[in-house]
Amino acid sequence: MKTILLFVFLIIVSIISVEAQKPIGISQDSLKFGKSIIPGLVVTIPEVNYEKTLKNWIKELQSGTKSSVVTENSEMSIFGARLKDITSTPLNIYSTMKNEDTLVRLSVSFELKKDQYLGDEAFQSELSKAKLYLSDFAKDQYIDAVKGQVKDEEDKLSKIEKEIESLKREEARLEKSILKSREEIILEKDKIIVYNNNLASVSASIIEQNNQLLTMESGTQREEKEKYIKGLEKDKKSILKSISSSEDKINDANKTIDNANRELPNNNLAKQNFQSQYDIQQAVVGQFNDKLEKIKAYK
Repeated sequence: MKTILLFVFLIIVSIISVEAQKPIGISQDSLKFGKSIIPGLVVTIPEVNYEKTLKNWIKELQSGTKSSVVTENSEMSIFGARLKDITSTPLNIYSTMKNEDTLVRLSVSFELKKDQYLGDEAFQSELSKAKLYLSDFAKDQYIDAVKGQVKDEEDKLSKIEKEIESLKREEARLEKSILKSREEIILEKDKIIVYNNNLASVSASIIEQNNQLLTMESGTQREEKEKYIKGLEKDKKSILKSISSSEDKINDANKTIDNANRELPNNNLAKQNFQSQYDIQQAVVGQFNDKLEKIKAYK
């Protein structure tokens, strides 16, 4: 009962520890760029990697144009950028990106014409499109980050699964070794019965031949008899050696069975522990996937 309660507690703790999805924030604000203060938009992107997001932002700005982003004192500018999602005409874009504790803050100003920026009353339609554009960019970055989190958790799950499979293979090996050892014990015991019968027969023959030898005079027949008795004694030695070999095999098989029977409970305990970890981690993966789906549903 205590084990079950501990297992349930671990599942609850693991699920609670999964950080819930956070909102993507977007708002109008002023952007300090160089010595100027210009109208802009600020988007906050939770949980993303700063370096990767910065690289993706520069790539996004440079797509569809031969212009390049120029970075000076952490301030990025690109002239003649083409963002068809906002406007069909080229525009200048000024931006900064800051790495904060749990999010990346991207501040962007779009200059449609000289000194005319999104945020002015005349460009409300383009402003709405710009908000959607930045929101989509932020959403893609967030999705990519959480996909990485999902993969990390799935890798942990896969590692635990491999441990379980390894323990199952070890369990099968131990059980097979027990079965094989039992079969070997039966086989060797049957052999010993045959060996003992042969031993009794050879021993009796040696006694009989020795009794005959006592009554024989010196000569060729006596020599032949002695030679025959030596052959019987050699056979007896061989049988005794075979019996000893079978007994050794039986002892080894019993040791194998004893060792396997000692290892099986430990194996089963380890397998139960990893199965509990697997169930917990599977719940964690489910939580991260739920988090990912909720982010994908952001509008």
